[in-house]
Amino acid sequence: MSEFFEHNVDVIQQRWPALAVRLLVEDTSLLQADLVEGLGSTLSINGIQLTSRHDRSREARVQADSLPLDSPVLHVYGTGLGDLQTVLLERVGLERLYVHILNGAVFNLVLQLLDQQPWLSDPRVELLYAGDLAEIKLPYFALPSELVLADDFSAKIRDRLISETHLAFNNREFDPQSPEIIERLQACLALVQTDPDVTELFGTRPGQEVFVIATGPSLEQHFETLRVIRSQAERPLFICVDTAFRPLLKHGIRPDVVVSIDQRISARHLPPEDTADITLVYMPMLDPLVLEAWQGTRHCSYSASPIYQSLRAQLPRGELYVGGSVIHPAADLAVKMGATQITLFGADFAFPGDKTHAGWNDGDLGPQLGAARHWVLDGRGQRIKTQLNFRSYLCELERFITGHPQVRFYNSSRAGAMIAGTVFHPEFAS
Repeated sequence: MSEFFEHNVDVIQQRWPALAVRLLVEDTSLLQADLVEGLGSTLSINGIQLTSRHDRSREARVQADSLPLDSPVLHVYGTGLGDLQTVLLERVGLERLYVHILNGAVFNLVLQLLDQQPWLSDPRVELLYAGDLAEIKLPYFALPSELVLADDFSAKIRDRLISETHLAFNNREFDPQSPEIIERLQACLALVQTDPDVTELFGTRPGQEVFVIATGPSLEQHFETLRVIRSQAERPLFICVDTAFRPLLKHGIRPDVVVSIDQRISARHLPPEDTADITLVYMPMLDPLVLEAWQGTRHCSYSASPIYQSLRAQLPRGELYVGGSVIHPAADLAVKMGATQITLFGADFAFPGDKTHAGWNDGDLGPQLGAARHWVLDGRGQRIKTQLNFRSYLCELERFITGHPQVRFYNSSRAGAMIAGTVFHPEFAS
């Protein structure tokens, strides 16, 4: 045991004894640590530099400048080499600094190599494992290196941090002043004026069990089961997302309701033939040609997005929750119709079996499998390939589920991402 480690751990044991017990058993054997030198030096873990190798102090001050000066409480995600914590603790108005460990083994290793006592000893500091909390705290700074190095226990908090950090960038294409958006909304105006409001569906299925069907690869496991259930006189309501519509029809499964919100959806995804008995719930970014061709009842809805602000003032319509994916309004519709039990199908947010979607070829609905550079934990606790936006969609669905404790949510498969707030369906989840 190094002298640094002994003194660092003494502080932690005195202040956070339960955390110290966990920290002492962290396995550092799989970490490849190297000293990286430039104008200064830093530690590289598995090829990822924890900080700048040229000027750690200046880097920490730049990071600190992104946090409000007048906030009495701040949060740092990742422990790094202690530089950011040290800079933030110079603030006389700071009353509490929460430091969230994103990788226990990395922190254990740093404690062996460097003196961390000054910031660990500061009475304003609270040290905790990031994964012990279900949600992120604001205002925060997340150390970029440790977002990459985050361990499995911290994976969901890492996903929330990245989603929050990228929020402004992701919303850039939803500018209310965009000529393309203005043109599309204008093209749909006549339909919005005449189509029924989605609120006419709210409360129409009190206590109903609902299947919300997405297009993840695990849906393929359930085609036959869904076809059999669909033929029964007493059955759940079937609500599917737009990209699941064609694969379901191909397997003899007719949904009751289809939800579509995306301007890129075409008749290829929503073939209009023989749809007289199927309800389409849409937002007016959808192609008006697709809407006009639909034979069944159409119900218009909005999201809270600023792109609908002007239209909402002219023609009020019911809102459905959107967090980046069409699965969000599909789930929200089920809840607002009165569902007390919702089973999710194909809600994978990942690429189980090295496939991107059920019923579509690789790349048909977005990036190809080869572009997957990220991971989530599946229903068996194993890492599985995904893409960054899928992790964001997963975070938002989990937040939605948390906000509706009166509804029981089931996940029909362990093959896709673990969805916090759901339980695995005893009949469908293998």
